[in-house]
Amino acid sequence: MAALTSALRKLPTSIWMLGFVSLLMDVSSEIIHSLLPVFMVTTLGASALAVGLIEGVAEATALIVKVFSGVLSDYLGKRKGLAVVGYALAALSKPLFATATGVGTVLGARVADRIGKGIRGAPRDALVADIAPPHLRGAAFGLRQSLDTVGAFLGPLIAIGLMYLWADDFRAVFWVAVFPAILSVVLLLFGVQEPELHESAKRMNPMRRENLARLSLAYWSVVAVGAVFTLARFSEAFLVLRARQAGLPFS
Repeated sequence: MAALTSALRKLPTSIWMLGFVSLLMDVSSEIIHSLLPVFMVTTLGASALAVGLIEGVAEATALIVKVFSGVLSDYLGKRKGLAVVGYALAALSKPLFATATGVGTVLGARVADRIGKGIRGAPRDALVADIAPPHLRGAAFGLRQSLDTVGAFLGPLIAIGLMYLWADDFRAVFWVAVFPAILSVVLLLFGVQEPELHESAKRMNPMRRENLARLSLAYWSVVAVGAVFTLARFSEAFLVLRARQAGLPFS
């Protein structure tokens, strides 16, 4: 425990700021996502099929965009700018949930939110690696992910509490989610300092055939196993709908 405390104290301030950026955005996203399936079905009249299609398109979009944002981040040698774009796009999508009158608006908001997630993910993780001293990178990534998880835990709790206080007013709760999202962008802009990278080599597209060929069989084996396990993944939206169907009240 003493070693862990010592490692956390030695981490640069920017690492802590990145962790709180993740926490705030996860609070914002989970306030909405924990209520969105029931909102779509009960308020907008969407079917379970529509919920599944929207969730599938949104998550697939995030995963695809993440690949290209990582490539672009490596090519430009800049991390923070792309991360800001990703977080800002996610923040701008939040009001759309509160004002949605149909599933089309929700689909657009979800896709925009997940594009933002895809854009920011790889550059943010690379920024953590750039900022943290090599011997503290494990602690840095652990701290950021831990704070991210705290946000994912707090978001639904806040949503439940607000639904209880405000008599199941979905839209009012969704508006609350806008504020931590905006705060996360402000914190990233002014609280995180990107280090200068001194590179003499000419930058080139890292996703080239020769670079991919350098990846070992062990790497591709892990990718294949991960892909197989991912096939069993399904959206938590269906768990929320099932809980509602089983009689769980909103608040």
